[in-house]
Amino acid sequence: MTEKPRAADPGATGSAPGGSATAGQGAGDEPRVVIRDKRKIGKTTEKPPTDAAAADAAADAPAEGLVEEAEVVVDEIEAEAPVSGPPVVDAPAEPSEEAEAVEEIVRPGGPLGAELDALRAELDERTRDLQRVSAEYANYRKRVDRDRNLVQEQATGSVLTALLPILDDLDRAREHGDLVGPFGSVAEQLTTALGKFGLTAFGEQGDPFDPTRHEAVAHQTSADVTEPTCVQVMRRGYQLGERLLRPALVAVADPE
Repeated sequence: MTEKPRAADPGATGSAPGGSATAGQGAGDEPRVVIRDKRKIGKTTEKPPTDAAAADAAADAPAEGLVEEAEVVVDEIEAEAPVSGPPVVDAPAEPSEEAEAVEEIVRPGGPLGAELDALRAELDERTRDLQRVSAEYANYRKRVDRDRNLVQEQATGSVLTALLPILDDLDRAREHGDLVGPFGSVAEQLTTALGKFGLTAFGEQGDPFDPTRHEAVAHQTSADVTEPTCVQVMRRGYQLGERLLRPALVAVADPE
């Protein structure tokens, strides 16, 4: 003979069969979820028990055709329910009467609109004037610097040109061997000082003839040259930087 399963002790489990866990909640616990498991138990083909231990085991087994009810209590994880629907957006504040009045005044067609337009036009004009004056001043400074350098170079060239005859005399004295002793030291110091101003001499025997730098005073032919060549230098030439102060006087020999 089979017996119904014994109901769980409500005091031990904290919940009644088929009910809710109201006892545990009354004690201040979190809400619980009750899951019921209803499963059919198949036919039992076991033989009747023969002893007391087997009888107790049989008494605990569910009878044929009965439903076993088991209650499982699971702690519920509290989660905030998602908010459905579109996000809430604050409505824009309505413009106040003062703001509307100011907007009406500064509107292009308002009382101050024409005045603002005139001020903007005047500002643009003054800005263009300032840019034009700045450009003119920059060009003026460049022109003044260029003119200053040109005037300085011309003044230096004029002084050096006046000293060239003295340098010619020193060259002739050097060729004759008279440039010795203290006089020779003074000549070297003078040449060095003039070189600091950018004065350079040119014109040596054997240089190719350059009509822009040489002035030919004699002309001859020679089998020893392959191009027009300066075979004799009567007077050296000088230049100040890139500026030619005086060409060199030379005798030119052309190939035969």
